[in-house]
Amino acid sequence: MKTFNLMIATGFAAALSVSVASAADISGAGATFPYPIYAKWAEAYKAKTGVGLNYQSIGSGGGIKQIQAKTVTFGATDAPLKGEDLDKFGLAQFPMVMGGIVPVVNIEGIKPGEIVIDGPTLADIFLGKITKWDDPAIAKLNASVKLPSAAIAVVHRSDGSGTTFNFTYYLSAVSPAWKEAVGTEKAVEWPVGLGAKGNEGVAANVSQTAGSIGYVEYAYAMQNKMTYTKMVNKDGKTVEPASAAFEAAAVNADWKGTPGYGVILANEPGADTWPMTAATFILIYKKPDDAAAVGEALKFFHWAYAEGDKMAEELTYIPMPDAVVKDVEGMWASDIVGPEGKPIFAGM
Repeated sequence: MKTFNLMIATGFAAALSVSVASAADISGAGATFPYPIYAKWAEAYKAKTGVGLNYQSIGSGGGIKQIQAKTVTFGATDAPLKGEDLDKFGLAQFPMVMGGIVPVVNIEGIKPGEIVIDGPTLADIFLGKITKWDDPAIAKLNASVKLPSAAIAVVHRSDGSGTTFNFTYYLSAVSPAWKEAVGTEKAVEWPVGLGAKGNEGVAANVSQTAGSIGYVEYAYAMQNKMTYTKMVNKDGKTVEPASAAFEAAAVNADWKGTPGYGVILANEPGADTWPMTAATFILIYKKPDDAAAVGEALKFFHWAYAEGDKMAEELTYIPMPDAVVKDVEGMWASDIVGPEGKPIFAGM
């Protein structure tokens, strides 16, 4: 029996499920954005070490709540906590991997990458101001594409989501109307649309609903063979979602100078930059109640940094730069300690 199962169904989040949990298994919960790569890493790590991962893919808001409640060893979020919140709860935060958020559509006859959307137009669709696919704003960006005179069905996240945080952060940056009416948060009051739980739920709903548009992490679009759009970036260039475009967004990021490495990568400049790029983060207690469990988790994260790059790239995620990894692991050694004040993990 396979240890890990990906459950993709309308309205339901996925989970990494461990068929027989053991004392050494690692428990975590949170973001759906990195679920595909965590599943791949977990399966490989289980085969190598015998240590399993029980990860609940429930959204960033749920991950933050569970780590604060100490029901899991680590939380996962795509919406990084601010320095004051990390200090308040005694948490360390660090990025594991980067990826891209993409608009996905279900329009008969339209192929992946065939249509272009810019930020203001995307905001107006999700505000309910643009309601037809042949609206002049969309047609202007797609002069060579025959667009149907069909209603747009908006699909968005219903749960507290780091993907939503990054998506709404981007829309707030490019649309004053969006910033004033909705703003940036893990969960917002959506003006229009159908809610779905997790990247999995949005992917399923868009795939099943003619004329729809939603937003998902790029790996979900690829795994589900979805139709993604191109986008116009901050420099006014039309770009496709791809590893190089996601990586370009992180070129000038100040990871070390940002508390908890909490860099937001949306709407970064650069001719080749994908405008909705994001990192995903781990939350773990600096002085945990269960030092042994945290030690196992840090071993897994160390292995993922050292051995997981190729697997990440195969799913179109971007591994963290070596300099960031070195700094993060140095932070582990100085900040994450056991009851006697000694580092829980000091390298392997």
